Parts: sequence; structure tokens; C-alpha cells
Amino acid sequence: MDKIERYLYRHIEKVLRRGKMVFIGGPRQVGKTTLALRFLGSETGAEDPAYFNWDDPRDRPHIRNAEIPPDSDVVIFDEIHKYARWRNLIKGIYDTEGHRRRIIVTGSARLDYYRKGGDSLANRYRYFRLHPFSLPEWEAKRGDGSMDALLRFGGFPEPLIRGDETEHRIWQRDRLSRVVGEDLRDLERVREISLVEHLVDLLPDRVGAPLSLANLRQDLEVDHKTVARWIEILENMYLCFRIAPYGVPRIRAVKKEQKLYLWDWSRVPDAGARFENMVASQLLKYCHLIEDTEGRRMELRYLRDTDKREVDFVVLCEGKPLFAVEAKAGERSVSTAVRYFSERTPIPKFYQVHLGHRYFAKGKVTVLPFRKFCSVEKMP
Repeated sequence: MDKIERYLYRHIEKVLRRGKMVFIGGPRQVGKTTLALRFLGSETGAEDPAYFNWDDPRDRPHIRNAEIPPDSDVVIFDEIHKYARWRNLIKGIYDTEGHRRRIIVTGSARLDYYRKGGDSLANRYRYFRLHPFSLPEWEAKRGDGSMDALLRFGGFPEPLIRGDETEHRIWQRDRLSRVVGEDLRDLERVREISLVEHLVDLLPDRVGAPLSLANLRQDLEVDHKTVARWIEILENMYLCFRIAPYGVPRIRAVKKEQKLYLWDWSRVPDAGARFENMVASQLLKYCHLIEDTEGRRMELRYLRDTDKREVDFVVLCEGKPLFAVEAKAGERSVSTAVRYFSERTPIPKFYQVHLGHRYFAKGKVTVLPFRKFCSVEKMP
């Protein structure tokens, strides 16, 4: 697993060579530490003295005192965002040592959100978001048709590479336990941990549909502000993400209802919703990669009108639509919603992706296998 070069490696390498720090965010166990350790060039891995992990109590005094090995070119700080003064600490290290150190900071939460403390880190770092394996990245490394494995085990390296159902269930349980039981405790002031665990259990059945906070509020017996805050916290900790609707003048588009998806789509029980979630994750990875490497403003949205016609996804760059995608695992004919919106919106291209082999195009609409779509639009 540690020999697989992730898609962000060369982008990170370029930034480090330019003298900036690199922050790597992403969900727990997505491979951030493994990716970072490759830049140490050391066979000792996490035992290297230049690797510091805030979750390890033995490392905390060294982190607080900025005790860095004098002969190390690369220094890695893992999960340091859980330290209240981490921002000032990293700024001080960079301002005094940055001319001769390459500094990497990793965290299993949004490092751009958990920036507690004083002076700005602006212009001192680049932030990259590491995603699970997508179909193009996974097939590039394994060289086989592994769509079924990706749908079944998700894109996180450990369960996907092992390919064992029992180990996958144990991995899911342990990961969620650490996210809710440890990361939530360290980062947020949430007392009702058991209710947040209940919320996490409720989310897989909500994937792909407009998310009703009112229904969740009733299920959890808490107020609207509380459940809204909890969802935002879970987003900041890379457990789920939401996408907003895309409105255009010629259609009566919904404006407020957001749809929810999981970073680990293998938790979604319904096969069709799981495929849709995998497509959503692929498109979000595409958007984040362009934002993080090119600086363009990317958005992932969906299209729905008041008559409940819907297309699953619209990708926008600098506010302009690039293409729309409808995920239909088993359907081959063009959906009525795709046909309707293709005639009434300025979106230049519509794709309807599926798990089969049929491929045809008609006007602005192309029906094609998901694997083919990934190659056509150069998905990461």
C-alpha cells in the first residue's frame, strides 16, 4: 500500500520545492500520513524523528517546544490542528526555519477551518485535500477492472486493498468510533456524543435526496440549530459533504434544498444511491484538484425544479457550468429530466453515466459507461 503513489504527490512536490509549506487535509485513514512520509525518504516511516503526531502523547512536548531534529530537511506534523496554538507554532517554525526546511502539516479535519490562534498564515502554505481512491486512480495502480470492488469497499486504501468483507466491517466501525469518539471530543464542544453517533447512523439512508433537517431534528429530538451545527461539524471532519442546487432563469429551480453524500460511499445501503455517491465523490475530487492546483473557483451542484425534475450534478468553473452528470446505474435510455434541462439551460454538455457498456450521443447528451466518462473528462 505504501508504494502506491497518490495523485497529489507531484503537485505537493512542486510546492515544497518553491519553499512553501504544504497542508494536507482529508478524512481519517484516507492515506495522508502515508503520502507525507514519502517525502521523508526514510525507511523508518512513522518512527522517523522528523515525524510528529499530536495523537501520540510522547510527541506533544516536542511539538509544543518546537524541538525539531537539526539535520532533517523535511518535517511532518500530523493531527497538530488539535493543539489550540498550532497556528502560531507552525508560523514561528516556518518564519525561522522555512528557508531550510520543507514543512508538511496533515489533519483529518478541515485545516482551513480549524485555524485557532493569532497571526495569519497567508502566503506561507498551500492546502491540498486528499480524496479516497477514485476509479481512474485505482485502475491506474492496479491495472484491472475493479469497479465492483470500489463500489463494495469504497475508496479508502486499507479496506479496498484488502478486499475482505469482515475486515471492511471492522474497519468501518473502528474508523467511525475514532472520528466521533476522539476527533469530535478533541475539536468541538459537543456533549451529546451518543446523539451525534445516532446522526451518523441515520445519514447513509439520506444520501442522494434533498436533506431535511426538520426530519433529522425530529428523529434526534433536538432543535433545528443543533442538528444544523452537527451536520456542519461532520462536514468539517470529512465525514459527509453537501451540494447546493443550481438555478438558471428559464426553469423554476429549487434554491435552498441541499443534497448530502458520504466520503465513504460503501456505507450507503442502496445500490443505486451508492453508485450516485461514488459519482459525486469523483466529481468533488475533480473540483478540489482544480481548486487546489490551479486556483480556479469550482462548484459541485445539482439541478432540480419545483416539478421535481432533477439531474444529479452540475460542475461549475468560475460560476459557469462546464457539464452536468446524471448517474443511472441500470438505465440506458436518456432520462426525461436530462432531455428537458438540456433544452432549457446553458449547460453545454450532459452526461448520463451507467455501469454497463452502451455508448451513444444525441445533441448535447451523451450516454456512456462511468469508466468511459472518467477518461473523456480526464477525472483524477
